[in-house]
Amino acid sequence: MTAEDLTLDEVRAALATALPRHAAFDGWKPEAVAMAAAEKGIDQDIAALAFTGGAMDMIGAWFASIDARMTDALPAPTLAAMSIRARIAALIEARLALLAPDREALRRAMAIMAMPRNSVDAAKLGWRAADAIWRAAGDTATDFNHYSKRMTLTGVYASTLLVFLDDDSHDHAESRAFLARRIEDVMRFERAKARFRGVAGGERLSLSRFIGRLRYPAI
Repeated sequence: MTAEDLTLDEVRAALATALPRHAAFDGWKPEAVAMAAAEKGIDQDIAALAFTGGAMDMIGAWFASIDARMTDALPAPTLAAMSIRARIAALIEARLALLAPDREALRRAMAIMAMPRNSVDAAKLGWRAADAIWRAAGDTATDFNHYSKRMTLTGVYASTLLVFLDDDSHDHAESRAFLARRIEDVMRFERAKARFRGVAGGERLSLSRFIGRLRYPAI
């Protein structure tokens, strides 16, 4: 298939990995799209059509490529031998490694996402990243846990990225240590929540029995 035969979705995917290199210098602007298109041998007018949503479209395509490359870096058989906690940490660390060559582009992207007009789209990208991580980790929850897990992980991942932006330690050791602490905080909270549910569940049962006695006193 030649570049001329690509759909617009395929054009976005083809340019996704090249965009951050140019966005680091030119910003997330049409110029970055044009330069990425020239690099990939794609018609610049077609490339422009693929990113009519502007910077957020470009950033979204890049992050989608990170989602895909993360699962390539840690396939299911590799993750299967790990605990859930270790899987989540490994997947986020894999994302950091993929983002590392383009930290300036990431810095610019996060500044754009922080703009009030982009808050909804930014939240969707954060949710999509968390969902990709949980799915790769093997999560199959469909109840409320499906949403609570992703909400919690969105916060962990976002805060880790903020540390990562200014982390000059060897192999991003500071970011990895921060991530480990945040995951431990979440695990501690989940353990406490589980204990609370156990106690609260017992209280609810006792309360219902008490109310029953009030309505239907023993003879």
